[in-house]
Amino acid sequence: MRKLFSPLLMATTLCSPALIAAEFLQSIKQAMSSYIRTDKEKARDSNRKPVETLQFFGIKDDMRVLELVPGGGWYTKLLAPALRDNGQFYLSLGTKRLKESLLKNNPFDKVKLVGSEGYDFENLNFNLNDLDAVLTFRNYHNFDENERVSVNKAAYNALKPGGIYGVVDHTRRHMQKKNDENGRRFDPVLAIKEIQQAGFVLVDYSSLHYKSDDELRYEVGRKTVRGNSDRFTLLFKKPE
Repeated sequence: MRKLFSPLLMATTLCSPALIAAEFLQSIKQAMSSYIRTDKEKARDSNRKPVETLQFFGIKDDMRVLELVPGGGWYTKLLAPALRDNGQFYLSLGTKRLKESLLKNNPFDKVKLVGSEGYDFENLNFNLNDLDAVLTFRNYHNFDENERVSVNKAAYNALKPGGIYGVVDHTRRHMQKKNDENGRRFDPVLAIKEIQQAGFVLVDYSSLHYKSDDELRYEVGRKTVRGNSDRFTLLFKKPE
């Protein structure tokens, strides 16, 4: 007997969450090969694993996503084109470097800057309350204690109930005091504690960026560590 598929069933199949996620990841892969990325940026792909990382965070092309402290735009060059058509991409904190360069050109015309373009943490407010995700990559260690409280609170307020907060950073030994070699690292246990205190729930962690041969002894910019630092990858959720 021939099987019949109703238009509704076909639409449901075509728009399934799995398919939407797969299409987004394919968009990230396409962005990875874009001419706007430098050879130096592309050389970091195998280490930073953007496809796997964004998949772990559950990012999809119809989401409203905020990236904090984009730096030179390594993740921006991937997320902006992938979210351009169906979602919305935002940037905040330390965005002045990109404002006059990258953001003037397609596919970055839809990227929006919110909150502070510099590093103004007092009364930090992204002026949003319906984000699906806030992401920060290798930046949590840059903030002092008061700044981390401010960032976590602002991220919480900007997310809709059920929204996710994804954090990746270089690992510091648990309870190790700051010294000349670990300033660009952070204690993941302390990160979890602080982010939970902001109201978030820890959902999961990933070993994507675990490096067994990083002894956590040296500064991440040293030749013996650069590109091979152990990093924690944490997924939090704002309660629904």
